[in-house]
Amino acid sequence: MSKLDDLIDELCPNGVEYIVLGELGKFYGGLTGKSKDDFTDGNAAFITYKNVYSNPALDIDPEDTVKIGEDENQRTLEYGDVVFTGSSETPNECGFSAVVTKIPEKALYLNSFCFFFRFYDISGVEPDFLKHLFRSHSLRRQIGKTANGVTRFNVSKEKMAKIQIPLPPLPVQSEIVRILDNFTELTAELTAELTDRKKQYEYYKKSLLTFEGEFELKQLGEICSVQAGGTPSKNEIDYWQNGTIKWLGSTVCKNQKTVDEITNYITELGLKKSSARLMQKDSTLIALVGATIGKVAFLPFEATINQNIAGVYPLDDKKVLPSYIYYACTMLYSKFLDLGKGKLAMANLSFVRSLEIPIPYPNDTDKSLLEQQRIVDILDRFDTLCNDISKGLPSEIDERQKQYEYYRDKLLTFEKLDVEV
Repeated sequence: MSKLDDLIDELCPNGVEYIVLGELGKFYGGLTGKSKDDFTDGNAAFITYKNVYSNPALDIDPEDTVKIGEDENQRTLEYGDVVFTGSSETPNECGFSAVVTKIPEKALYLNSFCFFFRFYDISGVEPDFLKHLFRSHSLRRQIGKTANGVTRFNVSKEKMAKIQIPLPPLPVQSEIVRILDNFTELTAELTAELTDRKKQYEYYKKSLLTFEGEFELKQLGEICSVQAGGTPSKNEIDYWQNGTIKWLGSTVCKNQKTVDEITNYITELGLKKSSARLMQKDSTLIALVGATIGKVAFLPFEATINQNIAGVYPLDDKKVLPSYIYYACTMLYSKFLDLGKGKLAMANLSFVRSLEIPIPYPNDTDKSLLEQQRIVDILDRFDTLCNDISKGLPSEIDERQKQYEYYRDKLLTFEKLDVEV
């Protein structure tokens, strides 16, 4: 980074001026006067809340549309605008930014839950510099302090206008962009590879678990123990305080073979005095209700489960491998989705027991186990690559992101220039 150091020594050796945002431009709101019908079969590009929240550089070619009349007086986004999310459930998640880093080729209309900042003069600002700056920890801390609320927090534009941002000379901005973009490009490449690997994973899983030769469909209830758990009373402190027994809810079911969210523990008394059930290691967990219905997890340790999970384990693990049960159950997701059409999705144990999975070579146990193990070995490699946060692609992506954030915050921290008034 010697080039950046040389530029700073040459162009701003005494520091960088920090300028109040309100002196540099003005805030504007998104669309007004729109109804639900206006967002069906629209005729203009529409920037959603998710677009802003998810992209430091705004996606200016969205698929979302909105109806805009010929005589409507609505503001559109321009090159250099900084867009912010307006509210969230926590102050730390308010005011996430996305910058228009390219000149839009069409009119872009912003949703009403966001707002944007427009510079009076963009000539001294590199928009790509802003996409890194407004997501830095320093700016995020300032923005978080502008949020007010109790159950939902809203950003105060008046307070936002008082935020100070550093604006080094353009050559310094451009060099910082070059360095930081290299990090984000590496992360983007890894993310694209992960997406491709997941598609490959699903292809192989479907291929390996679709048999054309000798196999038999068996109901889970025929070959497995299928049980649900329960929740110890929250009013009984002795059921929870200083608990050592893992207690899981359906949020652990993510169609991944790793369970990494253990936040609740119960006591021996809580287990004894409730319908919570201790599931043995290598059980398959299936979510029975809500947003995760039909998704599965593989239990790498003993743990109790609540009433929203079915725990599945082979009646004879010398004939059916627990890991094979897990992968076969991932293919049942669509069956659960059919339950929720037009109503709250919910499954019971009878439904789970009735579901069928294929067992290869049912009349030859040794051959069946070899085939099950072959399938498990292949899919385990894909699962580790796609989902393991300790050694797979997610781990590498996480490390790259941490590296980027470290250098971003380091490079965007400038000595403050004393400006004589």
